[in-house]
Amino acid sequence: MIELKFESTIIEPNSVHLILLNMKSIFELYGWDVIATTQLHQGLINSTYVINTSTGDYVLQTINHHIFKDPWAIDHNINAIGNFLQKNDPQYLYTHLVPTLDGKTLVEWEGQYFRAFHKIDAYALSVLENPSQAKEAAKQFGYFTSILNDFNVNELKITLPDFHNLSLRYHQFEDAIIHGNSERIHQSKDAIKALQTQRHYVDQYERFMNHPESKLRVTHHDTKISNVLFQQLDGVEKAICVIDLDTVMPGYFISDIGDMCRTCLCSVSEEEANLDLIQVDGNKWQALQAGYLTHMKKVLSNFELDHLFFGGQFMIYMQALRFLTDHLNNDIYYGAKKEGQNYVRALNQIRLLEVYNKLK
Repeated sequence: MIELKFESTIIEPNSVHLILLNMKSIFELYGWDVIATTQLHQGLINSTYVINTSTGDYVLQTINHHIFKDPWAIDHNINAIGNFLQKNDPQYLYTHLVPTLDGKTLVEWEGQYFRAFHKIDAYALSVLENPSQAKEAAKQFGYFTSILNDFNVNELKITLPDFHNLSLRYHQFEDAIIHGNSERIHQSKDAIKALQTQRHYVDQYERFMNHPESKLRVTHHDTKISNVLFQQLDGVEKAICVIDLDTVMPGYFISDIGDMCRTCLCSVSEEEANLDLIQVDGNKWQALQAGYLTHMKKVLSNFELDHLFFGGQFMIYMQALRFLTDHLNNDIYYGAKKEGQNYVRALNQIRLLEVYNKLK
């Protein structure tokens, strides 16, 4: 009998039965002799399960097709990169997709999309605790992009169109100021002005994009600490590979270094309403920079190297725009569990940009 576990969740027997019926069909497609199944709750987008079988352990995951409109594009990208690595650097630790018995790496089943990976004996961090972890994570994200420097980036499909398009995000912000909630627009006038006075970041972004030394690369686009796996090796905590490749697509390195700056340098989250608590750890910035350049320094142009710090400015500013835009548009994108949540997030990111700039 299969043992089905749900972390921190109690499931009624009838619910377990229904889940087992659906799961069993998927298991059969892979030819798995399943011993136990455990649902993980570490991700926000996809549903993830650890599947223990008689021949090994797997991670089974659904793709949230409400956010990723084309799951087949994700499947294509992961396989294209995997094939390149198997041919050019087979020792690189990569989350290759596991095929079903008939060779499919993406399964559409009753309106859901499933894929599987071999489970790696490692752990992910939910919170970055020290500069050493920052350096290790940044090293792996840099290694991922640098090892794919010769990969034809035009082979990749776009999984989230205009995901990090700052020009578009500013245009959406301007549109929300005109057509958004008039009461919220009035209440947010100081935050709106603060972001308008920093429009020069959009100009700098466009100059960067159009410069001949800015190279389109294989870019992860979601470089938070939880997307790196760690192991204890000889008593030392080491990052061993990057995971969660749904957002991997053509992009610019400022997206990856920028997202690391935004999510790793401050000890409080974007939900923090006490702006006095928003501080940036300079030691973590130095660690991120050193880790990322371990492998990327040899492939980045001098022009790109000059824009390392700009990566953080670009990403933090863009996220502030997106939060305030959503607030003005009545929380239609991120949603809000409480009144003014996206406004608080926007103020948080505005302050984060302010303290980040003091590092320069």
